[in-house]
Amino acid sequence: MPPAPRPAGTLLGFDFGTRRIGVAVANTITRQASPLTTIEIADERARLEAIATLVREWSPSQIVVGVPVHADGATHAITAKARAFAATLARRFKLPVAEVDERYTTEIAQQVLDESELPRRRHRSVRDQVAAQLILQGFLDDPGTA
Repeated sequence: MPPAPRPAGTLLGFDFGTRRIGVAVANTITRQASPLTTIEIADERARLEAIATLVREWSPSQIVVGVPVHADGATHAITAKARAFAATLARRFKLPVAEVDERYTTEIAQQVLDESELPRRRHRSVRDQVAAQLILQGFLDDPGTA
C-alpha cells in the first residue's frame, strides 16, 4: 500500500534534544526547508508553550520530528524521549506527526557550519536548527513520503 499523501502547506521540523530543540520550517509548494529557531528552555511546560507559539504563528499542516538512533539503527535512551516528544506534539496540537531517522544530522549540520562564514562562537546557537532543517529537507526529498 502506498504511503498516505502528505498534507499541503507549511511544515515544522524538530531536532529534539534534552537541552535544546532545533526548529525548521518548510512549505510543500517550494519544498525547501529553512532553519527557524532554537528552543533552549529547561522547563518542559515552558518548552511546549514556546512550541505552541510557533504552531500558532506558522499554522503547520504537519510536524516532522527527528528520531535519533545508533549508526546500526539500534535505539537508545534518547530515541524513546524523541518518540514521546513526537507523541506529545501530536496529542497537543492535533496534527499529523511524522518521525524520521535523524542519523548524522547534527554532525552534518556542524560540518555545514564549519564551512560557512558564520563566526564559530555562533555555531552552537544555530547547529540544532540547521539539523532540524536537514531533517525536514530529508523528509521533503524522500519519494516514499511524497
